[in-house]
Amino acid sequence: MPDLTPLAYAALGLLNEGPAHPYEMFQTMVHRRDARNVKVRPGTLYHQVGRLVDLGLAEAVGTDRGGNRPERTTYAITDQGRTVLHDGLLHLLAEPADEYPVFHLAVAEIENISLAEAVAALTARAAALEGRRADTDEILGVVTAKDLPERYWLDVSYVRAMLTAQIEWLHTTVERIQRGDVPWGGPDAGADAPADTTMNSNSKDTTR
Repeated sequence: MPDLTPLAYAALGLLNEGPAHPYEMFQTMVHRRDARNVKVRPGTLYHQVGRLVDLGLAEAVGTDRGGNRPERTTYAITDQGRTVLHDGLLHLLAEPADEYPVFHLAVAEIENISLAEAVAALTARAAALEGRRADTDEILGVVTAKDLPERYWLDVSYVRAMLTAQIEWLHTTVERIQRGDVPWGGPDAGADAPADTTMNSNSKDTTR
């Protein structure tokens, strides 16, 4: 099975709904706010559709010209494309992938900033995520008002659940740090909390 990007899967999903030209696909993705899942840019989408054609997963089925606009090619998914979309989605849904989010790295290295800076940064992140959750609630309001079957917007409810979990963890962690439940070392630790005597502040615990 070819190694496809998230945008390629999104493009295959759109073509599985019916033939379309890349600009029409881009407009649909913008309308559906698919940028919450993948980076959506016209040039990148055109490139992905071209790669799908090269792989035999999509094919050109016609061209049209409207007024003075450039000629546009319409593409359709192939039988092989449907198989790859089906099998790829099953794999992505069932098997956790090795991912390396930058926030996880930042949390792993948080001891390298002061307690006050950590509290401020985590609090700011929580506020930003609360804004994203509000946007997600707006999207949920739109899709539920349209009486769309839930299977079409399960991703939105998933995103909201993940945002809520992150926000709760951030608030809880900030409270624990401020109470002193999380021993703090690192730069300027003496200015805002006792240093953690269980580990030298200049070294990492290699057991974690």
